[in-house]
Amino acid sequence: MREFLDTLAGLSSAEEFLDFLKVPYDPQVVRVNRLHILKRFHDYIAQAELSEQTDSAALSQAYTQALEHAYADFVTSNAATEKVFKVFQRAEAGKKANFVPLSAVSRKTS
Repeated sequence: MREFLDTLAGLSSAEEFLDFLKVPYDPQVVRVNRLHILKRFHDYIAQAELSEQTDSAALSQAYTQALEHAYADFVTSNAATEKVFKVFQRAEAGKKANFVPLSAVSRKTS
């Protein structure tokens, strides 16, 4: 189990996770949604009921299923619909985005 988790800790890109966990994917879907897929994957793992006693095979299966689910969310949907990040959630809730017009930050020269 430790070896599996250590290997995961060394991965950084969505493609590396997908390849390591042997999840088939369309590179175009990943190219457009890589951060969203990884964030959703993280969220699914956090929701999974995994304990320190989980053996390597079960742990690998749980991580693979979480990544398959995260990837599938973006095959037929998009980032704005899935609202993985707070910026999309705040927009949905009707909160005004932090916006500063360029004219407010540019210096006037004499």
